Amino acid sequence: MIPASSIQPDVSWLDALHWDAEGLVPVIAQEESTGVVLMMAWMNRESLQQTVRRGEAVYWSRSRQRLWHKGEESGHVQKVKKIRLDCDGDVLLLMVEQAGGIACHTGRAHCFFRTLEGDRWHESDPVLKDPREIYGA
Repeated sequence: MIPASSIQPDVSWLDALHWDAEGLVPVIAQEESTGVVLMMAWMNRESLQQTVRRGEAVYWSRSRQRLWHKGEESGHVQKVKKIRLDCDGDVLLLMVEQAGGIACHTGRAHCFFRTLEGDRWHESDPVLKDPREIYGA
């Protein structure tokens, strides 16, 4: 959990990020305990502020054009342990604890389940839970 003492009401730390033209920054979520890269998503200023305040990942959904609290439907929330900013200030890394062991909407442990073999993509990681069971029909 992010220590409350490190959360300052002054949001000038947000200005250290290099936001893109749409006001977004790419975010990589990584399982803290294993180092496995779980997923990539986007944040805007508000979602990053909510992430810090809640201690759980809140992203910006480009397809839905709204804030998306990871796990809001599935229950597979990401408890944020640490937030890192890359050297150029344009990519965030969230070190998280992934609830339920499923980060991908396909029911897999992570979103990077396709592996290039020769000239074809192969699904190399199993579905852990049918998405219809997670999200309904």
